[in-house]
Amino acid sequence: MTEQHTQTTAQRDAVALFETLTGHAPDGLWSAPGRVNLIGEHTDYNEGFVLPFAIPHRTVAVVGRRDDGRIRVASTFAPDAVEVGVDELDSLFPALRQAQGPKAGAEGTGTGAEAQAEAEAQGPTAEAQKPTVPEWAAYPLGVAWALQQAGATASGVDIAIASDVPVGAGLSSSAAIEGAAASALNDIWGAGLDRVALARIGRRAENEAVGAPTGIMDQMASMLGEPDAAIFLDCRSLEALPVVVGAAPAGLAILVMDTQVQHAHSTGGYRERRESCERGAAVMGVPSLRDVSVTDLGRAEELMDDVTFRRVRHIVTENQRVLDTVRVLREQGARGIGDLLVASHASMRDDFEISVPELDTAVEAALAAGAIGARMTGGGFGGAAIALIEEDSVDAVSDAVATAFAERGFAAPHLFTVVPSAGAQRDA
Repeated sequence: MTEQHTQTTAQRDAVALFETLTGHAPDGLWSAPGRVNLIGEHTDYNEGFVLPFAIPHRTVAVVGRRDDGRIRVASTFAPDAVEVGVDELDSLFPALRQAQGPKAGAEGTGTGAEAQAEAEAQGPTAEAQKPTVPEWAAYPLGVAWALQQAGATASGVDIAIASDVPVGAGLSSSAAIEGAAASALNDIWGAGLDRVALARIGRRAENEAVGAPTGIMDQMASMLGEPDAAIFLDCRSLEALPVVVGAAPAGLAILVMDTQVQHAHSTGGYRERRESCERGAAVMGVPSLRDVSVTDLGRAEELMDDVTFRRVRHIVTENQRVLDTVRVLREQGARGIGDLLVASHASMRDDFEISVPELDTAVEAALAAGAIGARMTGGGFGGAAIALIEEDSVDAVSDAVATAFAERGFAAPHLFTVVPSAGAQRDA
């Protein structure tokens, strides 16, 4: 019922694609992982707290230099390569950057990391349009553009991409592409940026090249992942601390239940939630919902309409759940966090309203089969849920979830276990 993961297939496929594309061997292989968010959903763009970890599933970028000033990207999940000139990068995404309006001018008020931080702080707008290249290509080309904007001297490269991170499952397949491409180009172009700076490059690419109004959690998790640790990230300061999860030593496993219902951050539901959060912060007179505490919710309820209040309540209580989860992991270990996972799912289902029947079914079936805790993970509107279960019950819980899906007429879920894993790296 479940599968054991290896990453060699993506490496082999990416090298084969590169050699078919170019007729010669590459200069190197880089990879970056997807992620599971243990807890802390939609808190990242509210400058709150998150607790993700990198997973073994990775995206591989195989890269070779070329001397004609052209960038060519190819992928195993698209039929045609896309090629542009280095001097064309700035014109690839005009609709998106024009949609920023006057705020986009912030990009010109600083250089390098300063300009990147200013542009990032402005955030995307709801009017941002689709990129002028295929969306899959906008990720690596957006990374190239963002690196160039941050001061890197861009030169010609061929990039071949393969991945075993499930797409549309809420496991950050996009951040994995960004992390692999950013790591590769950072080395090839000699940009010398650290991992946090590369995470910000990835986020800028996703916001301004792809048009998805995401926070920075996914990119930070992909860049900073560590074996057997989640990353406790303060999304305001970007301070990141590893927190031992300790599931395996406690005899536990983390089961991913991919519903096969695909989601997309660049579509309306995600934007609407973000806009509700911004309205709520404005009503409360604070820069972001990070500055609203649980004790402030009574006043918030008096000031807001019901929908906005429930969106705010999710963010505020989810931030507290992240803090509580970190404390419990440190004091009690993984067995103590089950109720927090369950409460998080209920909040996303009822207050933030980003669950779907398949996600609820996965969570309910896993809990009924004995899971210690379960919740949807990722941006919502589809994707995956996770369950913290006894290691010796993986098959039984998987069977229960699959049976529940079949009884409701849903497509069969994709079920697999994950462990916290290493972040982006050069593989060869």
